[in-house]
Amino acid sequence: MRWFPRAVSSFRDGGKDVLPSPNIWYYQKAYEVENRAQDVDDEIWRVLGEHRDWAGADVLDIGCGDGFHLPRFAATARSVLGVEPHEPLVRDARRRIDGLPNVEVRQGRAQRLPVPDAAFDVVHARTAYFFGPGCEPGLREAERVLRPGGTLMIVDLDVASEPYGRWMRQDLPDYDPPGVEKFFARQGFGCRNVMTRWLFENAAAMEAVLKIEFSAPVSAKAIAEVGRLNEISSNAEEKPVTLPVGYRVHTRVKPTGLVVPGHSVSSGDASSGAVPSSVSPRMP
Repeated sequence: MRWFPRAVSSFRDGGKDVLPSPNIWYYQKAYEVENRAQDVDDEIWRVLGEHRDWAGADVLDIGCGDGFHLPRFAATARSVLGVEPHEPLVRDARRRIDGLPNVEVRQGRAQRLPVPDAAFDVVHARTAYFFGPGCEPGLREAERVLRPGGTLMIVDLDVASEPYGRWMRQDLPDYDPPGVEKFFARQGFGCRNVMTRWLFENAAAMEAVLKIEFSAPVSAKAIAEVGRLNEISSNAEEKPVTLPVGYRVHTRVKPTGLVVPGHSVSSGDASSGAVPSSVSPRMP
């Protein structure tokens, strides 16, 4: 995965510019392959559903990209809104959901969502914008648009998992997984680690995805390791390729009455002092 170090200062200083996604903005076809390969056993969806059933609910998907997850929510939700900053992806997301009457896509930033207060029962963000210190503006916005009793669900890659997390750490030597977990705990989130299985149609698909997610040296190592795990040889017939990938599912419910001490997104960091020197490897 390609990481832009300037993301740290931009978001912590309250910068309003949208940072380009290093993968889907430039390699959308390969990212579609990745989306289709991810979590083929629906482990993430299972965990999300255990935290909050969105049947009959109003759902907001922040950083929806080209809308890959919108139809899944729309199957049972009352309404679904995807918000995405990149105009070409907004257009593609609208094409994807064409014909679904309960889904809409709007262009906008997570730091300033184009929606009214208390409009949603579920806010979902997956490997999209805010994961770790520096995401406070997005967290405040998510809290604003949630109804009391609503659930914020953030799905992030688990940088401590093997082998995918190890490759991420090689590209992000300053990333601090324990620090990020402490940050979310201070913000009142619960966390569940979820191990998933990615399934690629063949080795070529796997290689295309890993090349957009990691630097050239790390992707070369990752491709070789996945080849060994799947016993892929140079003269092997085309066959499916699997890859274990860990995620973290962070959830928080908006209080229905008095604010629980330490829950407010505006108070979490101020009371703790030090801020870990790390933000997510996934920024738009």
